[in-house]
Amino acid sequence: MLVNTNNLISLTEANRNFSKVARMVDENGSAVILKNNAPRYIILDFNEVEAAEEANDEDIMAISARLIEKNREAYEVLAK
Repeated sequence: MLVNTNNLISLTEANRNFSKVARMVDENGSAVILKNNAPRYIILDFNEVEAAEEANDEDIMAISARLIEKNREAYEVLAK
């Protein structure tokens, strides 16, 4: 995962100024909270999470369609 350095904020600063974290998420779509100078938490815009879940569902449907096409003969035998 690539991390934009403009999205980094320390845990101490996030605790003191959560509105700053919310602004970062509004502007950039996410914020990464550092604990002991290492990425520890990520806060995402809710709409981005929903979009990612929808993409996963589409991937599953595409994989299913490909498997059905690849194994059509076996499915036809099983359907009898």
